[in-house]
Amino acid sequence: MEDMGKQAGKKNVSSFFSRKLRSARRTELQPLMAPAPIGVAGEGPTVQAGAKGAKKKAGSRLWMRFDRTGQSEVAELDKNAIIRRASIPTRDLRILGPIFSQSSNIIAREKAIVINLEFIKAIVTAEEVLLLDPLCQEVLPFVEHLRQQIRLNSPSKGHGHVQDDVQGKKMLSTEGQWLHNEKGEDEEELPFEFQVLEVALEFVCTYLDSSVSDLERNAYPVLDDLAMNVSTKNLERVRSLKSNLTRILARVQKVRDEIEHLLDDNEDMAQLYLTRKQIQNQQFEALMASATSNSIVLAPNLARLNSNVRGSASFASFPSDDNNVEDLEMLLEAYFMQLEGTRNKILSVREYIDDTEDYVNIQLDSHRNELIQLQLVLGIASFAIAINTLVAGLFAMNIPCDLFQVSHIFTPFVAGTSAGSFLIFLLVLAYARWKKLLGS
Repeated sequence: MEDMGKQAGKKNVSSFFSRKLRSARRTELQPLMAPAPIGVAGEGPTVQAGAKGAKKKAGSRLWMRFDRTGQSEVAELDKNAIIRRASIPTRDLRILGPIFSQSSNIIAREKAIVINLEFIKAIVTAEEVLLLDPLCQEVLPFVEHLRQQIRLNSPSKGHGHVQDDVQGKKMLSTEGQWLHNEKGEDEEELPFEFQVLEVALEFVCTYLDSSVSDLERNAYPVLDDLAMNVSTKNLERVRSLKSNLTRILARVQKVRDEIEHLLDDNEDMAQLYLTRKQIQNQQFEALMASATSNSIVLAPNLARLNSNVRGSASFASFPSDDNNVEDLEMLLEAYFMQLEGTRNKILSVREYIDDTEDYVNIQLDSHRNELIQLQLVLGIASFAIAINTLVAGLFAMNIPCDLFQVSHIFTPFVAGTSAGSFLIFLLVLAYARWKKLLGS
């Protein structure tokens, strides 16, 4: 028994030291296994190389973040990080996924705008932009254009940025003036979220318009070739052209319908004013904080102060221009008209294709009619020759006939039957022309 107890004690001591050794090794390896940062703020979407063998988080995707000053950084973020950062539901991330890649959506949430326009998939807040897959070939020009526009309209030109309490008060004063002063200046600068939305709409509309222009430039020569020569090669080219035209029309129609849906509902447009909602919330919080500090000093007048604070807070939170969406409406209408012009281009090309198809069908019908007329003439000639052949067949029978005894009758008889057959041909042909079965 004593030997067994000693062995058990040795095992416990050895297991204790082995656990200590494993924990010490893990502690030493943790700095080596920690992944390097992926994105660095700077001029472009630079990506630092991580340690070899570092595993990518499950469900994480590449995002680029832009702030108000145009500074950017690239990072791999998972769904939970995006949801916490932008305060959006999970279903909005599905809209940005590959399943809805062909759809167009502009969705307003409490603190963010979800933009899914063609290849541009972004989440816009009042302070930053999160752009999905920024290193794609189609998205790179948009990234550069967005950086330039944000820097041109950076907050250093007139608006404060919420970094601390002092800057927050500056933003309250400057942005509050923007909210309540509708006609104080000739040209008001758009909020940050509308600047991003404008750049996205401008880029998408320009991209679609250039695609339609290229298609229109290639369409007319193909259709002219088909009108001059109806061949299998030209028909295949026109079929491919119609397929491309249908696809691009559907893409333009989706973006146009989404903008039209926003223009038809003022409440949806009002929800897109993220900066205005942020300022209202900050004003309400500032008033509540001041009310709380005053209530500590003036406890007997707490009820009256709370009622006053509610009235002033409601006035501050819901200003008179809360439903004023004129700026956004003008912005959306401009790009709606541009998309309408692009759509009209596509419809004009499709109308030209339909006219060309009608012309080709008319040509084919004309050729078909000519073939029918030729077949009718040949049928009439065959009928006349058949009569002559019938007469020749009758005399070819071994039947006694007095005409066989007449000398030199063969030539006149053949000439007479041939002339009779030709006369019958002319009579039937004249009848067909009289009935307008043959062209003049």
